[in-house]
Amino acid sequence: MPARKKGTAKIAKTAKTAKPRIAKRAKTVDTAPIAKTATSATPKTAYSHRKALAHLRRVDPKFGAVIDAVGACRYAAREEGTHFGALVRSIVYQQLSGKAAGTIHARLRALYEDRDPTPAEILATPEPVLRGVGLSRQKLSYLMDLAARVERGDLPLDNVHELADEPLTNALVEVKGIGRWTAQMFLMFRLGRTDVLPDLDLGIQKGLQRAYGLRKKPTPKDVLRHGEKWAPYRTIASWYLWRLLDVEP
Repeated sequence: MPARKKGTAKIAKTAKTAKPRIAKRAKTVDTAPIAKTATSATPKTAYSHRKALAHLRRVDPKFGAVIDAVGACRYAAREEGTHFGALVRSIVYQQLSGKAAGTIHARLRALYEDRDPTPAEILATPEPVLRGVGLSRQKLSYLMDLAARVERGDLPLDNVHELADEPLTNALVEVKGIGRWTAQMFLMFRLGRTDVLPDLDLGIQKGLQRAYGLRKKPTPKDVLRHGEKWAPYRTIASWYLWRLLDVEP
């Protein structure tokens, strides 16, 4: 997965506020398991990886050199936690170093017995308490917007397995603080969607440039055009392009 942007945001000290009493977790709209569909199969087995790699080698012989350079495919989606919790984490980690973001995220989870909060719990938690874990006002507004949309059913996280990639992406980017890149990372590394190509990602662009010896860094349109042949395994191809940048030239 691509490295996150580093920032210099300062973690606010936890406010000396009484920890709110969190009710026991009730059934919410974010408890459904990930069902497998034509667009949401998580590649867990060596067999599924072999099928994807064979396809990539067949449709794009030059990509075989990328596969050989990187080695075995270790792409896998994260299954622990909830879909809502994964989106919360994505927002918390935006534009922060991993250490700073991890500290804030851990403080946030500590408010809810060290687990992912539900949308209702986020909405019910006083703002000073949430600000006290180190969240900026802007990120707090993002979390509140996300929680409100999930609670209202505008973002149906319990039915994500029924939505194709593009409609789901469009629904995600309606949330404040979630752009197309964040939505694509959710599809790839939370839902295990195997045909996502993050054309705006700098790592993907640099990986493609190196893999094919391009003189100039490809544009997002170049990435999409070149990646058409990789379907329906563009997520796997993306993983290899990211990892290629870790390999010594």
